[in-house]
This record gives sequence, structure tokens and C-alpha cells, in this order.
Amino acid sequence: MPLSSILNAQTKGVPKEKLKVVCVGGHPDDPESGCGGTLAKFVNMGHTVTIIYLTTGEAGIPGKTHDEAAAIRKQEAINGSKVLGAKSVFAGQIDGDTVMDNKWLSTLQQLIAAENPDIVFTHWPLDSHKDHQIASLLTIQTWIRAQQKFILYFFEVCTGEQTQIFHPTDYVDISGTQEQKRQSVYCHVSQDPPGIYSCGHASMEDFRGRELGVKAGEGFVRMSGKMQGGLSIV
Repeated sequence: MPLSSILNAQTKGVPKEKLKVVCVGGHPDDPESGCGGTLAKFVNMGHTVTIIYLTTGEAGIPGKTHDEAAAIRKQEAINGSKVLGAKSVFAGQIDGDTVMDNKWLSTLQQLIAAENPDIVFTHWPLDSHKDHQIASLLTIQTWIRAQQKFILYFFEVCTGEQTQIFHPTDYVDISGTQEQKRQSVYCHVSQDPPGIYSCGHASMEDFRGRELGVKAGEGFVRMSGKMQGGLSIV
């Protein structure tokens, strides 16, 4: 079932089936800018959303120590998540020094399993930023190893500069949640929110909307493979 069909099958505020949604992002502001409109749409329809931040953005504020930047960006992430109506969780890796190993795979497996999600979103693995790649690879391995399969979708960030050769299989109309998404991105004051949008996110929302035939959209690539229970992706 396409992502748009899953959303369209629900009744606003009273979902036919209450879903648990998780989004795994490399840094604070990645989930918000990549798929904030879709996450807000799930919340507004009565589903639960948890955002797992792989790092706390320690290296993301010039002139600040890692501890100082982490404190600032963690609060910005909490604020941004609240705007979307999502819960925020921090995995504990370090910005710019992320690791793909069995220890961290086990950590992410536990964090995701604790949410028992039906749907998970994460970065597209072909990305110029190593932290985005690590977040994606850890999530892919979690999906592969999960006893109870969830549907996995990849989102895009700064397409062309960061996300590479991304061709959506699914689209979501975010016309009704575009402003809510923007407000969540603007909670990340330290990251120059106008710069985030000028990086390409405004044009991405417009272009994906044009592809879908609506005012604003977000595009996703659906992971394919054998499902073991959960929602059907056929």
C-alpha cells in the first residue's frame, strides 16, 4: 500500500488503525526538514510519532564546544519535535564522528524495538554526509534483522548537495502541514533556518508538490523486501 494510501485510509483524529511511526535522523533538524510535513500529518490524524536523533549536533555550532552545542541543539530538537507533536529520543552518537558497528546497531535496534513501530523513516543512504549514511545503514540493518517487520521509507535532505540520485516511489501531500513543518524547522535557531530552506528544501517541497499535483509535497523511497507481519506494502 503506498504511503499516501495509508494516510488517506485514516480519519482525521480518529484513525481506523492507530499507527506507531518512528523517524531516525542524523542530527537535530534532519527529520524536521526532510519529512516534517508527513510526520505532522500522522500526528494530526491521531497516530504517534517518535523522532530518534542519532547525534545531538555537537559539531554544528561554530565557536561552541561540543557540550555547549549539544545542549543548545538538544533543546532545539525537543522544541521542533513538540511543534510536530512528536516525542524526541537521542541515541548518543557524536556529530561528525558517527560509527557503524555491532554495538551501535544493537543500540538502535533496542531504541526502535521499544517503540514497536509500524512505519519508520530515515535518510536515503546515498548522501554526501557520513552521519546521514550511518543513520540510514543502522536503520536498514535494524529493518533486516527485525522479528516484527515495519515498513521502511527513506526521505531526502538538501537534494543535489547532500541526498544523491533520489527518485521517489511515494509522495505525501503536505499542503496542510507545510507551515507546521516550517515552524518546527525554525525552532533550530542555531542552524540558520532560512539557510536550511535556501539549501533546497523550499524548492523540494514545491517540486514534489508539482509531481503530485498539489501545493507542497514530500517524496520518499520505499524499501522493498519480505515483510513478516505488520502492514502490507503490496
